Amino acid sequence: MKPLAGKVAIVTGAGSGIGKAVALLLSRSGSRVVLAARNESRLSVVREEIEKGGGEAMVVATDLTRDEELERLVNRAVEKWGSIDYLINNAGWGKHAPVVKAKIKDWDETLQVNLRAPMILTKLVLPTLIQKGGGAIVNIASIAAKMGDANAAAYSASKFGLLGFTQSLYEEVREYGIKVAAILPGFVDTPLIPVTAKMDRSKMIRPEDVAEAVLFVLNSSPACCPVEITIRPQKSPYL
Repeated sequence: MKPLAGKVAIVTGAGSGIGKAVALLLSRSGSRVVLAARNESRLSVVREEIEKGGGEAMVVATDLTRDEELERLVNRAVEKWGSIDYLINNAGWGKHAPVVKAKIKDWDETLQVNLRAPMILTKLVLPTLIQKGGGAIVNIASIAAKMGDANAAAYSASKFGLLGFTQSLYEEVREYGIKVAAILPGFVDTPLIPVTAKMDRSKMIRPEDVAEAVLFVLNSSPACCPVEITIRPQKSPYL
């Protein structure tokens, strides 16, 4: 039997990059997957790929900056499959600019997508996980949660915040058997990293590598929880 057979997972940012890789891997492991992102057409492509592989998936186009859409996402998952076992907060956004030149609206969106939405989704799914006495919440943070970078203040702040939220949440719900983890990747070859002649993308982490870390958390023994996993490129992508 597949290790996640019968489980239900919500994956945000599932239309491309890490989120897509996570959704595909969880499906291959037996989980039914709720695909969430703004771009419905991309989500539909991922759903078709999952269904071709014999898995089950549903698409819920979601603007993570709107509270009512976050509630709809969780409600649709429960209506479709009766429960939720895993929440993978993967969606991320950020626009690089010096603090003095940054636009406040860009800061707001960065914090909404990277920090506020994971917090609200967590609040919405927790009652179900507590009642079940298990499950997992995995937050895809970033190495930027440990080291700030020039021109990325809001992004780093959001990821520092997400790591802090993860650590606090773990202490709150560990006795319920709920796993809470943060995964901190370095450079991953996704559209979030702009193409530049200064970097060799072949040396970046693959989205599938991060997906494997998510699966490791979900499959870990009930006696332990990998609370924080840092993934760095084996070789520096800088030229």
